[in-house]
Amino acid sequence: MTQPIDSRRPGWHRLSPAQRREALALDLDIPPSALDEALTHGGLSLEAADRMVEDVVGTLSLPFAVAPNFRIDGRDVLVPMVVEEASVVAAAAHAARMVRKGGGFRTLADPPITIGQIQIFCPDPEEAALRVLALREEALDLARGLDPTLVSLGGGPRDLEVRPFPAAPPEESFLVVHLLVDTRDAMGANAVNTMNEALAPFLADRVGGRIGLRILSNLADRRKVRVEARVPLEALQAPGFTPEEVRDGIVAASRFAERDPYRAATHNKGILNGTDAVVLATGNDWRAVEAGAHAYAARTGRYGPLCTWHRDGDDLQGVLEMPVQVGLVGGATRVHPGARLALRILGVTTAMELAAVAAATGMANNLTALRALATEGIQAGHMRLHRRSRDLEVP
Repeated sequence: MTQPIDSRRPGWHRLSPAQRREALALDLDIPPSALDEALTHGGLSLEAADRMVEDVVGTLSLPFAVAPNFRIDGRDVLVPMVVEEASVVAAAAHAARMVRKGGGFRTLADPPITIGQIQIFCPDPEEAALRVLALREEALDLARGLDPTLVSLGGGPRDLEVRPFPAAPPEESFLVVHLLVDTRDAMGANAVNTMNEALAPFLADRVGGRIGLRILSNLADRRKVRVEARVPLEALQAPGFTPEEVRDGIVAASRFAERDPYRAATHNKGILNGTDAVVLATGNDWRAVEAGAHAYAARTGRYGPLCTWHRDGDDLQGVLEMPVQVGLVGGATRVHPGARLALRILGVTTAMELAAVAAATGMANNLTALRALATEGIQAGHMRLHRRSRDLEVP
């Protein structure tokens, strides 16, 4: 981004797509025609698609939207979102405007530590665990030598952890070694899996075990993002309801999700509506993010909400915590023009910043969903937007 932008865009939803492109091009200091490659016909040629995956016969386009009003960690952000569901983008923009009145979203992202798992079958996993810990420095040096570029960028292997899984009969016992790798601005799957493959025979030989699986974990609980937001009472307006009724209704809906996993599952789906849309727009693996989010929501043995809301004085206060495993380099982020444009729009420079935006967008969607549930019901606004697409339906 060449200069700070103002993400507050009154009437943005009333502009035509062409007018929004012109405004976006002005923000990016590029001619509108420069957006054509990324935003026309899905931004992906058949030839590029054929190189990305197997057995290609065509491409499938989804709407690429830009949500206004976001202020994250003191910086105005226009948020690119790719999603097929009506009302998701509008909901994010509406919530961002409410949170903006309370100072915007505040985030704290963990360093980008990705977990690699190495499974070693052995009759005494507790004793094998002690042997692995004694080999820690030797094993980390071996792993660092596999990716000197990552190490030169300030990343690389950071630590080893051990998790014994004893069983009866003993032949079903195994040890799991966690390799913790700082993958910097990459999602990290390829780098970590390469290290797993190289370390597995070294460790198995030293502990006298047999190699099992070697792969990263998508329960990325070392790559969490925490987001906080305050919504002033006066921002909680809804036709036919007082601000106090809206606030208390949102708090009650949040408590419902805290007590009931059936409600929590739908509560978290609403969060992922926003988070996934950002992850998809930037060419990242939304399935990995979803897997990590749901696993994290069940980490205590009982599935719960990733975001909760409570009353703080007269205002509404929210807290979200979830793992977000994304990158700025590699995969579709490197080859898809639309993904590259999305990152340029965001103006992020690290994977941690991208994770923070994705999480804040999820929190925004959760806020609007709970506000709707506590007032007019979820269907009223959703169906207003859904009706716009009816004329496009194939008989």
